[in-house]
Amino acid sequence: MSAMDIDEHSSTDLQGRYAWTNTLRGIYYGPGSIKTALPKLLTELGITKALIVTGKSLHDKTDIVKNIEAVLKEHNAYGATFYEIGQHTPVAGIRNGLKLFKDAGCDGIVAVGGGSPVDGSKAMLYYLQQETGGPMLKQIAIPTTLSAAEYTIGAGFTNDEGVKIAVSSPDLAPAGIILDAEVTLATPDRLWLSTGIRSLDHAVENLYRPLIPPPLKYMCYPAIVDLFKYLPLSKAHPENIEYRQKLQLASWMSIWPIKLERYSALGLSHALGHKLGAAYSIPHGITSCLTLAPTVALDVELLTESDKEWLANSLFYLREPSLGSKEEDIKKFSTLIQGLVDSLGLKSTLTEYNVPRADIPKVAELAVGKKDEIIFPKVVKLLESLY
Repeated sequence: MSAMDIDEHSSTDLQGRYAWTNTLRGIYYGPGSIKTALPKLLTELGITKALIVTGKSLHDKTDIVKNIEAVLKEHNAYGATFYEIGQHTPVAGIRNGLKLFKDAGCDGIVAVGGGSPVDGSKAMLYYLQQETGGPMLKQIAIPTTLSAAEYTIGAGFTNDEGVKIAVSSPDLAPAGIILDAEVTLATPDRLWLSTGIRSLDHAVENLYRPLIPPPLKYMCYPAIVDLFKYLPLSKAHPENIEYRQKLQLASWMSIWPIKLERYSALGLSHALGHKLGAAYSIPHGITSCLTLAPTVALDVELLTESDKEWLANSLFYLREPSLGSKEEDIKKFSTLIQGLVDSLGLKSTLTEYNVPRADIPKVAELAVGKKDEIIFPKVVKLLESLY
């Protein structure tokens, strides 16, 4: 996965470009929407035999996958179910899933679960297209977490050496998405809430991500507000469908589908999360719980004045009074983020995940690109503060 984006970009608040993703044909949302939306998307996308890609827990411990199988069977569109996609999407699972896809004669994928099944499905379709040279086949995503992988064109997975890598294509983003809060009820609380912080990470870092146009940045503010509001409510009332649906919509707003003319990475928090996650078996959501608040505090020293303003304005939308300067407001926002993480019971340390202190300089180097970057020692210090 990418390091920080340190390139110069021509896009500014007054000049730039927006285009929607190549693939997206529909996002359906609402409790119980799978039964009505899935048949519509199958028809819209021309999928006649679908492979369900999911994780072992969802398959073995819930009825969710069986219910989706039933919908597909009712419409004569069921091919097979693959449930060997693990955390951080090991490449072995991608190979095995692709073999089943071909053996069952499938022509599309329904991914059910968090970021790993969604990204694993993207990787399967990418490698299939590389083999055949034909068109990229389509994916329908039914997320059960708030990780928001369904809105992006990239697929992150772990190679045979245990390193997180990625493939990307404008044709890889899911062509259909169903946000049905009812299927999230079986998601473990810690996973649900921590991936909510992952969505917050998207919304915050999109405020200063290169090439993101202002209308999409403004959409990040209600995402931030709703994540701050509904994550604690969902923790207190885990069976409340309305809160869960609101959070799914906030996740969507946090990283609105976009087709970029060139790749632009999210910020330091994501770069650190990519380097920590697969290497030390830290879940995606927890990496954001570790890195987001301290990264925002460090942003006072890293961002341009324009980007600081975007970030500092988050206080206004959270109905928090300004402290009188962009820098102080950003520090306050960092404190609020850490307070949210702590209130959700998600405070974590690198000690818990047995990250050797001796590895910190290497993690920092991978995240920022090279040791001679001016921010390298600051990132080392940030990581050392996470023990």
